Amino acid sequence: MVKPFLSIIIPAYNESERLPLTLIDIDKNLSEQEYSYEIIVINDGSTDNTAEIVERFTPIIKNLKMLDNKENHGKGGAVQQGMLIAKGSWRLFMDADNSTSIAEFNKILPYLKEGYDIVMGSRGVRGAVINPPSPLRRYLAGKLGNLFIQMMLLRGTKDSQCGFKCFSEESAERIFPILRTKQWAFDVEVLVLAKKMGYRVKEMPVNWADSPASKVRFSSYFKTLWEVIKIWWWIKRDAYKLNG
Repeated sequence: MVKPFLSIIIPAYNESERLPLTLIDIDKNLSEQEYSYEIIVINDGSTDNTAEIVERFTPIIKNLKMLDNKENHGKGGAVQQGMLIAKGSWRLFMDADNSTSIAEFNKILPYLKEGYDIVMGSRGVRGAVINPPSPLRRYLAGKLGNLFIQMMLLRGTKDSQCGFKCFSEESAERIFPILRTKQWAFDVEVLVLAKKMGYRVKEMPVNWADSPASKVRFSSYFKTLWEVIKIWWWIKRDAYKLNG
């Protein structure tokens, strides 16, 4: 296979209901583009028929492949796997529920030409559209969580948790092998490491559709904040050996 321009990584845990429409949308959008691509679904220990869904679509969707984990590795672990087996010059992970459509990648392209190494979708910067909006409780929890993340590690980053981020081949292959966080706060760890390594990062507004079937539970916010504290400690102790 010719080296693809773009790799799309989709972590999927029990996504048999939402994944089909996402794959159809990706195929529709990318089949109209001139650049080459691959689509990698990480079936992360699903107990439903997610794997069967991907296998059913593989013959009809160009360059679709699956990594089938028999055990759940966590979202961060699944994205890490996908980033490291991907072959693309650019590697983007997105959510299986299609909260942000792959059509938004066309907005990323100008920033790649400007020399950015990482472009992250954001619901918190001017120009972002959230429709339908998040329930009030989740909205408030997200805002408070972001303030904590900014205070601890990522000052100025308006939305570290949006599941739509694109990495250059080099940045992906330097950052993801040393990732320690396997669950929800892996985005924070990735961005902190990118900053420490000197990569240029752009936060870009996206269109976001909040899914009523979101797997993010209220307790997940507290788990994320605890993981953020651990990342802060690892950075403080130079656990990543970034300072020599």
